[in-house]
Amino acid sequence: MKETNGKNYNVDSFNLDHTKVKAPYVRKAAVKTGPKGDLVSKFDIRFCQPNAEFMPIAGIHTLEHLIAEYIREEIDGIIDFSPMGCRTGFYLTVFEDLEESFIAEKMLNVLEKVAVWNKPIPGTDPKECGNYKEHDLEAAKTWASKWVSGIKEKGYQC
Repeated sequence: MKETNGKNYNVDSFNLDHTKVKAPYVRKAAVKTGPKGDLVSKFDIRFCQPNAEFMPIAGIHTLEHLIAEYIREEIDGIIDFSPMGCRTGFYLTVFEDLEESFIAEKMLNVLEKVAVWNKPIPGTDPKECGNYKEHDLEAAKTWASKWVSGIKEKGYQC
């Protein structure tokens, strides 16, 4: 774990020096071994530069619906895909110890689709979503495009 300000927190992301990272990126935040030996990896999928920008709630909500649905077509063993409270990205939790480049490639596949999405957003019926009225497809497409172009500029081998 990296320490910031001389402290060592229990929460991995609190130990990350947010002033030094450059979004967008994929970062393996942790690998844990469960009581039965299962490996679980947690990834930081960062869209926005910390403390400089953040995604609007409706846009992040739509991204969550689209990515959470379609990342499961790319990767087996997805446990969870959820937004960060700071609204700068998402956490992806999966079984196995997977590489950042693998996750980046799969995210790129999904976000290239999201960037040009023209179908209904999955899970937006009141029976399927606890806040079904708050979605913004255009914001989701904008942030997906920004992530894709930023990752390609960085030369991630996807």
